Amino acid sequence: MYQDEHGHSKHNFYGNNNGFPKEGLQFRGRSTLCNGDGCGDGEGGGLEDSATAGPDKLEGPGSIENDALHLKRRVGLISGVALIVGTMIGSGIFVSPSGLLERTGSIGMSFVVWMACGFLSLLGALAYAELGTMNTSSGAEYAYFMDAFGAPPAFLFSWASTLVLKPSQMAIICLSFGKYAVEAFVSECEPPEIVVKMVALLALVVILYVNCYSVNLATSVQNIFTAAKLVAVLIVIVGGIYKICEGNVQHLQNPFENTKFSIGNIATAFYTGLWAYDGWNNLNYVTEEIKNPSKNLPRSIIIGIPLVTICYALINVSYLTVMSPLEMTTSEAVAVTYGNRLLGVMAWLMPLSVTISTFGSANGTLFAAGRLCFAASREGHMLDILSYVHVRRYTPAPGLIFHSLIAGAMVLYGTIDSLIDFFSFTAWIFYGGSMVALIVMRYTKPNYPRPYKVPIIIPVVVLVVSVYLIIGPIVDKPTIEYLYAAMFILGGMIFYVPFVHYKVRIPFMDGITVFLQMLLEVAPTQHMIE
Repeated sequence: MYQDEHGHSKHNFYGNNNGFPKEGLQFRGRSTLCNGDGCGDGEGGGLEDSATAGPDKLEGPGSIENDALHLKRRVGLISGVALIVGTMIGSGIFVSPSGLLERTGSIGMSFVVWMACGFLSLLGALAYAELGTMNTSSGAEYAYFMDAFGAPPAFLFSWASTLVLKPSQMAIICLSFGKYAVEAFVSECEPPEIVVKMVALLALVVILYVNCYSVNLATSVQNIFTAAKLVAVLIVIVGGIYKICEGNVQHLQNPFENTKFSIGNIATAFYTGLWAYDGWNNLNYVTEEIKNPSKNLPRSIIIGIPLVTICYALINVSYLTVMSPLEMTTSEAVAVTYGNRLLGVMAWLMPLSVTISTFGSANGTLFAAGRLCFAASREGHMLDILSYVHVRRYTPAPGLIFHSLIAGAMVLYGTIDSLIDFFSFTAWIFYGGSMVALIVMRYTKPNYPRPYKVPIIIPVVVLVVSVYLIIGPIVDKPTIEYLYAAMFILGGMIFYVPFVHYKVRIPFMDGITVFLQMLLEVAPTQHMIE
């Protein structure tokens, strides 16, 4: 079922349609090779020298005609900013203001939390920028845990993220897409749940096809939808400015009245706000595909996150120019209520805007999540097939499909609220772990190349906040769900010990791997070549 670091699985190539020489390739361990002359056990390799020649540079080896199969660097600065902004601005800002306002009790405290969430996301992302330029492998936290702590913590992260965190994030966004898309056609009653879920599944299939078809197509879709959602955000902000000019500022007075100062309330309010900001670390999952990552990774972060924070602040002000705090807390779709009151016959623009926003966010989420499956499997921590890349399109198709299948199951059997609470609690355990990894490597790898370096106080601050976000809700209102989350994470060791540490092999898995490889037209990457 799993392979060890030196991979003892059987691999298969297709003729010369990927530019491989007929001599075949050399893989780690004993491999089965299929080339233009048939299949056989390979010991030598025609591409061994080309795959490993030259100095090991930060940006990685350049792509040449007969180079080994690998993910290519196609994500530039604009696409990097679009991936960050496009995944962060999803459904959260159009839905979350009501939940956050209810938990804080006042508009003043809600603004403080909104700004604090943006600042925290920026600090976390800057710390991730150092980690991402130290290790330019895809996989984000997975790669950093491997560097700092070794295989077991990295496996637990990939276990929890691949099976729960990333699929649940994708499911939440697709369900939000389905809800708003259906609401555009149903005005008198709540949209039927089955219809919402079918639309969500349809969106998931379309996004999966786009990401499997081409990296360039996926990034183009991300760029276009990010531009479209920024236009929608601009409509809300301009509408708010217009209402302020008319003098509608009564709801902005006495901002801190009725504030709730409970530890648990503030922590859960942060959960709600940080859900709207989530996606700040997604660019780190695709570091292997970023052009000039030592410069474009931190630049994308420094441009993207402050832009989102400013948009969120202005959008919240705009909402309060047409709605009271009480109306915001009772509205299930704040943006739609805002549009109905301000835009008149053009009110349909708001559901359309949210639909566009959530689709773009889901596209960026899948783009990043597929790379986590790819990175973890490449190290032998997941199924062999998930580390393979399409031989012509250079996309990690098996990882994308696997992730989408789990997300689809969550769409069918989950709800938005239940998924958000589990996601936020579990995610911040690993975000905090990444800060520990950065601090540890400052001492264990002091001379390691760091093209971008943050002051040590930044990861320390993010770590302290993450500990508060993990412990605060448990202390204030302990529930069994938090215990389930912790048990699920630690439960991954049941699979790690036999299948990764002791390298237990399931005989029929090699046959399944070869079958899926032929069906999906995928092959191992250069990292699996010696």
